[in-house]
Amino acid sequence: MHFSLHPRLAADTTVIGNLPLCQVLLSKEALGPWLILVPRKAELREIHHLPEPDQMQLMKESSAVAALLENDYQADKINVGALGNLVPQLHVHHIARFKDDVAWPGPVWGNTDGTQRSESVQQALAEELRAELSHIDGFSAAE
Repeated sequence: MHFSLHPRLAADTTVIGNLPLCQVLLSKEALGPWLILVPRKAELREIHHLPEPDQMQLMKESSAVAALLENDYQADKINVGALGNLVPQLHVHHIARFKDDVAWPGPVWGNTDGTQRSESVQQALAEELRAELSHIDGFSAAE
């Protein structure tokens, strides 16, 4: 079996590129920036289903993305979560949260109106994030 992105993730995000283990996605929701890491492994549902070296690689990539969001966007908090209730494919959300965002201080799930960025704003943010992610070892930009 080969890796393929769940259709809901594909519809709700823009592909930014790849880290050694994970595909990096940008949520279209007008909150954050909100990045999602998806390990490029077929039919994976839980972090503990990864072999231990891949678990460590996921933690390394997750920490690098969280630090980027915190440092580059001066977020008040970084929310990291792997829920998977609607999309069973393993994916880890990294959401830059701000005290003035629409959902603060609650979780984003169920506390936003689902507004999406315009295509031009989404593409500009995607390009900005590609440039920032290029400083992380092993990152390759989506074409």
